[in-house]
Amino acid sequence: MSSEDITVVHLMRHGEVHNPEGVLYGRRPGYHLSDLGRKMADRVAEHLADRDVTHVVASPLERAQETATPIADAHGLDLATDERLIEAANVFEGKTFGVGDGALKKPGNWKYLTNPFRPSWGEPYIEQVVRMMAALGAARDAARGHEAVAVSHQLPIWIVRSFAERRRLWHDPRRRQCTLASLTSFTFHGDKIISVGYSEPARDLVPSHLLAGAKPVKGKSKAFGA
Repeated sequence: MSSEDITVVHLMRHGEVHNPEGVLYGRRPGYHLSDLGRKMADRVAEHLADRDVTHVVASPLERAQETATPIADAHGLDLATDERLIEAANVFEGKTFGVGDGALKKPGNWKYLTNPFRPSWGEPYIEQVVRMMAALGAARDAARGHEAVAVSHQLPIWIVRSFAERRRLWHDPRRRQCTLASLTSFTFHGDKIISVGYSEPARDLVPSHLLAGAKPVKGKSKAFGA
């Protein structure tokens, strides 16, 4: 297997977002990285500085663009944008949806909670798989024989990883292994995914309640549109 046949695409989740109201922001514009989120982005840029990164691309949302910028700058690359890397659509955008805020007890919301397998409250999982696999393929093609970084959002990253690892797509959101500023790395031999890795270069900067598997804290959501 020659090195020219091997390409790595790192799907990166963006850093922490400034969101003092605790809104599930989803695809809404105007949500930028917090000061801590910028530190996370810089940390990952440092982590990847010596890697053979030849392509950097991001979701069009501000938080993803701001996370990707220091990585592109570190490698002297122009930052590309791919609409397919965007956050999953969700009917609860603009609302607070943290643990203990009563959102699940409101009758007006029940009609959206009828089918967790699709899911009924947002973009179907299979549609996320289709667009994210296409985005992965485009990033792979742009960096053949090298490495690419594609900045996206928690749910689409977790869904495409679950698909690649042949797990069911419906899941407990608290169990997603996709911490802020984490890297889910897909290694391709030619066009075929041969392995999926995971790392957290900025783990020490991530608030403990936002780590994968952390116990929910009342009034604090683990993913306000992440």
